[in-house]
Amino acid sequence: MTTNTTVEARAKRRRRIRAKVIGSAARPRVSVFRSNRAIYAQVIDDTTGSTLVAARSAEVDAGGLDKSGVAKKVGVLLAERARARNIDSVVFDRSGYLYHGRVKALAEGAREGGLVF
Repeated sequence: MTTNTTVEARAKRRRRIRAKVIGSAARPRVSVFRSNRAIYAQVIDDTTGSTLVAARSAEVDAGGLDKSGVAKKVGVLLAERARARNIDSVVFDRSGYLYHGRVKALAEGAREGGLVF
């Protein structure tokens, strides 16, 4: 009988997701990392292994917003930067996190900014 810690369980979910979600030059992958304080997002081309665009919560004005509000602003910022590099369509990699709360807010912000996924 094995007991998983939260970190081990997320790592298993992440491996399961990454087996199916692959970014290409035509549709790069949006990868999300969420810590207790901050949220980070990158647009990655997996064929070359390079980060094309990145955004993080330290780059947006958090004036009076909760963490979900900041995450939504990060999504909008990421979408603006991606559209400036002619990236319109992406695949979303939630990195083992539930599609809920800050991860969902980031995705909605990216959609509002013009990314399609």
